[in-house]
Amino acid sequence: MRPVEEAPLARTEQRNPHSATIDQMSTPDLLRLINEEDSQVPAAVARVLPELAAAVELAVTALAAGHRVHYVGAGTSGRIAVLDAAELIPTFGLDPDRVVAHLAGGPRALTRPAEDAEDDEIAGAAIAGQVVEGDLVVGVTASGRTPYVRAALAASRACGARTVLVSANPASPIATGVDVHIAPDTGPEVLTGSTRMKAGTAQKLVLNAFSTATMVRLGRTYSNLMTDMLAGNAKLRDRRLRILAEATGADLESCREALEAAQGDAKVAVVTLIAGATTEAAGRALAEAGGHVHLALRHLD
Repeated sequence: MRPVEEAPLARTEQRNPHSATIDQMSTPDLLRLINEEDSQVPAAVARVLPELAAAVELAVTALAAGHRVHYVGAGTSGRIAVLDAAELIPTFGLDPDRVVAHLAGGPRALTRPAEDAEDDEIAGAAIAGQVVEGDLVVGVTASGRTPYVRAALAASRACGARTVLVSANPASPIATGVDVHIAPDTGPEVLTGSTRMKAGTAQKLVLNAFSTATMVRLGRTYSNLMTDMLAGNAKLRDRRLRILAEATGADLESCREALEAAQGDAKVAVVTLIAGATTEAAGRALAEAGGHVHLALRHLD
């Protein structure tokens, strides 16, 4: 058995003095305390926006050049990373292999926790076998010292990838070996060490903002509309028509006809409806503009 590390406790591992009598509180008081602690999380994330912006720039550079973004995590952190990566596919029409998540313990650990997997440095380092120079690897760990994540980041950096660490520990020992460290200081948890709470909430906010900003910068929206989303069911097909109507001011029947002419490509339909261009001209303009609708419309003007 490995000895307990003689290292200062991360803030996420310290006891919260506000919740010392949590087991004696009434339900309303208990919930009020949790809510008060949760309310500190957005402010903690706000303080690391410069680092988050730097990470977004790295992701935009990697994806625009045809490379990939890899999330690496264990436990709650890894599950949040898997969730974020998966939702980019339907929301932004992203190919499944462009942003990928590696969870310690594999897919089974999504529903069957494999706590010992986070100590598996060999498995972490093996992730570098799927990483090439130009990729971006984002390690997600509340404590900032998970061996699986540490090994993955070190091995990926050796392959020439850029690296980002998302933690809740500003003093993370891994931080010196990455390009960007995003560390919202969410402090001690209501339940000591239970980082699925404030630290997990912060990680979800960070990854949602990171991936959404990256997709917007890559032109996968028009205004604040999801023009690249996959419409795989009746509800989403109706939403896509409403998005076209919102974007162009055209009636639903005109939107339906434009979408059919564009073979289901909502962006092409947007450009044809706004610019009065043919689908062929709209497609060419979008290709020249790298998928950015605003730029495509300027080209047509």
